[in-house]
Amino acid sequence: MTAQQQHRKPPAMEDARILCTDLAGLKAQAVGLAEAAGLQPDLRTLSIKKPWSGLSPGLWPFPLKAVEAEAIAAPLPRLIIGCGGAGARVAAALRRPGIKVVTIQHPRMALDKFDLVFAARHDGIKGTNVVVTRTALHRVTQARLNAEAAVWQPFFAAQPRPLVAVLLGGSNGRYRFDAAEAESLAAQLANLIQQDGAGMIITPSRRTGADVIAILRRILEPLGAWIWDGRGENPYFGMLAVADAIIVSADSVSMVSEAVATTKPVLLMRLPGKSSRIGAFMDMLKADGRVRDFTGRLEQWNCQPLDDTALAGATLRQLLEI
Repeated sequence: MTAQQQHRKPPAMEDARILCTDLAGLKAQAVGLAEAAGLQPDLRTLSIKKPWSGLSPGLWPFPLKAVEAEAIAAPLPRLIIGCGGAGARVAAALRRPGIKVVTIQHPRMALDKFDLVFAARHDGIKGTNVVVTRTALHRVTQARLNAEAAVWQPFFAAQPRPLVAVLLGGSNGRYRFDAAEAESLAAQLANLIQQDGAGMIITPSRRTGADVIAILRRILEPLGAWIWDGRGENPYFGMLAVADAIIVSADSVSMVSEAVATTKPVLLMRLPGKSSRIGAFMDMLKADGRVRDFTGRLEQWNCQPLDDTALAGATLRQLLEI
């Protein structure tokens, strides 16, 4: 350590402006990276103007004219974090001397437009400025889990053990989670309750269909399962903290990444459909031995957290020289 470094005052928490569209998974990744670097996240959701909202971001000739001005308004901090295709395009257009720009996920554009690119290994990209992580970045830390456990352990105390947390996604352009799948899943989860004596706590996401939730309520609530109704405090981190095992639908890279950052066994509920990229991610974690496919029975094994978010945060601090 140099004399200058020894006498440098501890920096105040710096702002990092985050640019992404209104998707929970993108927001969680970007905020998680900023928090891991000890930065103050300033989340700006991108509102896309017409006609650009109907086009892929790769077709925007002038990205800064494609979005509402509030997200890119001055003054700009010295770090911009883009996440997703639109976030990457807009962030890259803001790069200039004194403003560093990083992006999360494959940006689908020249990598040298960024100071750093944080990409998961299933994105399949490499470069001198590319930081490859095994999972998506996220906000799960041991400190957060400990704090949430203190809050939610008493709330779920009446549930039997082992306690299974079920994290649900929903239909998207690649996977289908409809009433038929809900009936099948409900039957399997009912079997865990009745045959394995498991407690059951379930959280839908914004993508989970109302018909899916209704089926799960009809079949599982009479058996003692607890299903979040979307009101009050979000139990998501608390569920990760207090569960003995986690079942998560395999349509969401973000939810699976958050689940495997705990010490809990993670079982993947595969859905009809196909995504080469998401499928590769799930298969890599299975090859690592960190997840298994859910086959209708509860499996438990010793697990260690699989989490590269802290490493990504440290790399970002090095870029900013803090």
